[in-house]
Amino acid sequence: MNKAKRAAVIAGNWKMNKTPSEAKALIEEMKPLVKDAGCDVVLCVPFIDIPAAVEAAKGSNIKIGAENVHFKASGAYTGEVSADMLTEAGVEYVVIGHSERRTYFGETDQTVNLRTLAALNAGLKAIVCVGETLEQRELGYTETLLKFQTKMALTNVTAEQLKNVIIAYEPVWAIGTGVTATAEQADEGNGFVRAAVAEVYGEDAAQALTVQYGGSMNAGNAEELLAKENVDGGLIGGASLKAKDFAAIVAAASK
Repeated sequence: MNKAKRAAVIAGNWKMNKTPSEAKALIEEMKPLVKDAGCDVVLCVPFIDIPAAVEAAKGSNIKIGAENVHFKASGAYTGEVSADMLTEAGVEYVVIGHSERRTYFGETDQTVNLRTLAALNAGLKAIVCVGETLEQRELGYTETLLKFQTKMALTNVTAEQLKNVIIAYEPVWAIGTGVTATAEQADEGNGFVRAAVAEVYGEDAAQALTVQYGGSMNAGNAEELLAKENVDGGLIGGASLKAKDFAAIVAAASK
């Protein structure tokens, strides 16, 4: 991390976990554990949990995010949720393009871009996910792919809007597998993302951009990962469902 240049952000991604009552209980447990955080703290929760999470987080330093957003403001899109719906519900952040959305629900680089623009235009902060598969890494395509995904996601995003973008490098082979990239691999991948931003927006904008790492970061490895220059925080899956584990990661990012 380099807090002199950019914000450190630890964001939980709950995925399809926790009922509203469970969400409230977990946030109440977390609040005293992260109240003195020296980084931004975000919890991205299922749509059904948003009202309970927003209410539970009131008066605390925890910000609430969603796990997806549609690119249209309204219309015949059964099961989808718009950016305006999220902002009115009290959401401040939204995860876009997570590998599970890409793998299971047909998300593409083009739809990631459209969702990113919709989120930014509505005043949300976008946590945009990029990452390579194990096969792509073994073929030597990591840098090419990360730069391509980053630039595609940011198409037509203005330099001003970029200030509300966080990019999360999530190697697909390390998500939910228990396999974590080494600190060096995480730093390298985040560096490729930052380099792609520099190519489009300039070095100053790239240095100001928060780039998270998000592949099985946990209480045990967070400090080593976050010590790297290009790792500005984490997008946390399983460990964000346990208050003490999540708080330990926040503590590591607060140093």
